[in-house]
Amino acid sequence: MTKNKISRRQFLQKTGSSAVLLSALNTTIPHVHAGESHTIRIALVGCGGRGSGAAVQALSTEGPTQLVAVADIFPDRMNGFLEGVTPQFADTDKIDCPPERQFLGFDAYKKAIDVLNPGDVVLLATPPAFRPVHVEYAVSKGVHIFMEKSFAVDVPGLKRLQKSMETARTKGLKILSGLYSRHFNKYNDCINMLHNGAIGDIMTIYSYREHGEIACAARGAEETELGYQIRRYSNFTWVNGSFYLDWLIHNLDVANWIKGDHPVSCQGQGGRQVYHGADQVFDHHCVEYTYSDGKRCIAQARHQNNTWGFFGVIVHGTKGAAVVGEGVTDPGIFSDWNMSPDKRIWFFNGTPNNGYQTEHDVFFDAIRNNRECDESDYAITATMTGIMGRMAFESGQLITWDDAWNNPTELTPGIDNMTWESTPYVLPDANGQYPIARPGIDKPR
Repeated sequence: MTKNKISRRQFLQKTGSSAVLLSALNTTIPHVHAGESHTIRIALVGCGGRGSGAAVQALSTEGPTQLVAVADIFPDRMNGFLEGVTPQFADTDKIDCPPERQFLGFDAYKKAIDVLNPGDVVLLATPPAFRPVHVEYAVSKGVHIFMEKSFAVDVPGLKRLQKSMETARTKGLKILSGLYSRHFNKYNDCINMLHNGAIGDIMTIYSYREHGEIACAARGAEETELGYQIRRYSNFTWVNGSFYLDWLIHNLDVANWIKGDHPVSCQGQGGRQVYHGADQVFDHHCVEYTYSDGKRCIAQARHQNNTWGFFGVIVHGTKGAAVVGEGVTDPGIFSDWNMSPDKRIWFFNGTPNNGYQTEHDVFFDAIRNNRECDESDYAITATMTGIMGRMAFESGQLITWDDAWNNPTELTPGIDNMTWESTPYVLPDANGQYPIARPGIDKPR
């Protein structure tokens, strides 16, 4: 492998099933871990919805845990988290975040992580642009990491994340990703059936996220330009890598999981047809991915009101079809391609679990019992799949995996040093409109 080229095989996913993952926890590895009765101290960086959920799930695992520090850049978000979550753990010592351990600002993540000891846990749930920076610091401090999706917004950031993951392995740190579909038992059972030939050879995969508009909320009276964009991170490419990457990543990951591989090229299209908010998002996207065996995945993402909606993954094989993936409450396998109810040959017959909770149960079990937990490979693969898709529909070009991996474009140069005085990476024109990608004109990024 050359210096700037990464092998396709390096990105193959590790085991996709919680059952297999739990089996893998029997493997003992050295370095940082905590005993069953040891209190694992937790810091939360990013107090929004997913940060709040991750904190509750971490504090609900077996064994003593305690949230000891929180960090955000928005005071109202931090206060809202503490007011909303603290009552859930009343009459316990699960939350101990006095004012001196409530940190605000772009460097607050460092202060929160510095409260921890090696072997403690940080939950990283800020917008994706900041993920590589925060992960790098957490690894340097020797703490275990939960990182919410997505994991980077561009290839330089993804390479930085990958380097941190390599260091984390040498330190024996546990890495949990936010790709929680991997921990839903009903998805695991279904995909195991597909891997065992339930519909023959997999021929085509279709990944969808189709729903109503994701509008950009109006600017507050005293809101800065930078604060406006970060609060509405789903609508600005430098902050979240695109709606397509950040919102479809779960079902891009499910497609790669089913294939046991990642795409080698893609081409696609997208645009801004109906939605005209003061932001950067396309409102429709379609990307055709090709895998090394020539088989394909068609991925669609749309947020337009009053349109057909579907959220899930459909799989066609030589002997039938399946429906599975994030958004599908009842995965099924069928002996025909129309997925006729009378042709259904597999139902999930167990007790559904809560994938959000199970992923943290696995994570904290690994920390307490010195077992393996490293989800970085498929986190990086899924992010790269989304980034190359964005490159394709924004530029209108066919993008190979290797071309994408060697693309040096940074969406967030110098983000380590961002402050409230920093100029945002994009600015509105005289009409309040932001730059939108132009297929056939703009280069892949």
